[in-house]
This record gives sequence, structure tokens and C-alpha cells, in this order.
Amino acid sequence: MQPTYLPWSGYFGLMQSVDVFVLLDSVQFARRSWQQRNQIKTANGAQWLSVPVQSKGKRDQLICEVELDKSSGFAATHRRSIEMSYAKTPYFRQYADTLLPLLDNSSPLLADMTIALILQLKAQLGIETRVMRASELDGSGAKADLLASLCRQISATAYVSPPGSKGYLDESDAFEQIGVPVQYFEFKHPQYPQPFGEFLPYMSIIDMLFNCGERSSALIQGASEVLQ
Repeated sequence: MQPTYLPWSGYFGLMQSVDVFVLLDSVQFARRSWQQRNQIKTANGAQWLSVPVQSKGKRDQLICEVELDKSSGFAATHRRSIEMSYAKTPYFRQYADTLLPLLDNSSPLLADMTIALILQLKAQLGIETRVMRASELDGSGAKADLLASLCRQISATAYVSPPGSKGYLDESDAFEQIGVPVQYFEFKHPQYPQPFGEFLPYMSIIDMLFNCGERSSALIQGASEVLQ
């Protein structure tokens, strides 16, 4: 999966369901995508938190090459928005003090910040899956060929895919050629207590974590299934 900003709960459901999780940071960056934004629930409904990046004169960059635009002061703005929405939730202080400082990551790169957040969230959820970066491997090709190449390098015995990739995976024989079966991950979004009225699904994982605390891991596990 591509490294995304404060991912939703299903992202960690997939991570929790596998032995090795590869952060696909070696593919082209897509502007205004989950790679640089996500949603939190506020008193006024869902709110986007978008991370500004350097764009002038920069085209066709890989995710691992994209630089943050720190002059915007986004870290302070995002931290303030998160605090306004979640400061009164049951588990905010338990997790926020180690998570929110990572918005001020010293690295100039977007992926370094998003991955630091992902790893911290992984630890807070008690997920023990090994995490690797594709940019540190020697993958080749595109789409299914690239995924199969990465699986071959880490000696995978099966590839668990999000459902959105099914179209191009079904059209390819890349995994058949290396003898690795493809399985699909399914996530049935659980409901849990939220402030501000009616339940809103598909928020950032921090929404679940701040509201449910240690119960979050069990909620995610119960909503996750790998289809054989």
C-alpha cells in the first residue's frame, strides 16, 4: 500500500492481516490524494487535513521524492484542528502526546513524515507486522509486475491485495508466473462511539483511536477478512 497521511482503519486492518507490509513509496505521487490528506470528524462534520508539498517545477515525482512545504505552518494548523475535535474524547491524551509531535518531523520529505506517523500508529494499535519500504527494495515494472517483483524479493507465499487492485491483477499473469497466489482483503467498517452526532465512517484511524483506545485493535480485527 502507498504510504498515506493518517490512514483510515481499513489500512491497519490490512496491515494486521499479513506478515510483511510493504509501503509502496517507489511509485508516482498523485496530487490531492490520500498520500497527502485525510479526514477527521468535527462538530461541523468531516474535515479534510491536507499536507502542502513543494510543487513548482516538480512533476512526475515518486512518492519518496516529494518534499513538504513547511512554510505553510500546516503542522500547527493540523495539530490545532485535531485538538479542537478530539481533546475531550476518552483516549486523546493517552495517544496524542506521542503522535502529534511527529507532524513536526525534521525530514523535508512527505513520505518520511507519513511513514513515521504510520509506524507510531501501528505501535499504538499493537500491530507486530514487519513493515518495509519499496524504495529500499529493487522492484521493477509497473502495476502487477511491480507487485509481483516485490513479492518475489521478500519470498512471499501469498499476496494479499486491497479490492481496488482486482481489475488490473485479474488481467495479469505476473503472480502466476512466480507461483504466488493472490488473495483479497475485505473490511466491513465497524461502528463505535463518536462525538458530534451521527456516526461517520472512513475517518482517519485517529478518530477510532481517540474514541476507543485499546479496543481499537479488536474492532479492526473483527472487521477484517482475507478471502481465500
